[in-house]
Amino acid sequence: MENASRVANRFKLFREGVYHQGGKMQDYTVVIEKDEDGYFVASVPAIPGCHTQAKTLDKLMERIREAIELCLESDVKAPKHRFVGVQSVRVNGYGKAAPAQAYSSLAK
Repeated sequence: MENASRVANRFKLFREGVYHQGGKMQDYTVVIEKDEDGYFVASVPAIPGCHTQAKTLDKLMERIREAIELCLESDVKAPKHRFVGVQSVRVNGYGKAAPAQAYSSLAK
């Protein structure tokens, strides 16, 4: 399993390679999850319907870059919002929020 710094470096390399129409660089936040079959699944919150999957992170980055470029070419209008952070909330088995420690990594 890959460690957090390696994944962060892949994101950095990924962001540096994405071009917006007109040749300007544009950063997109990509959410990556791993499904029950072991596939990595990526989605781009700023571009509705922009997602893909792959067995490896290298292939996933290649595919999500291509998916973003295709979405931009098809004139999908991205909402004007930016990534703020990730929040974890612990909920007990009965659906009631437990007063447990939550953490966040909020972007500045």
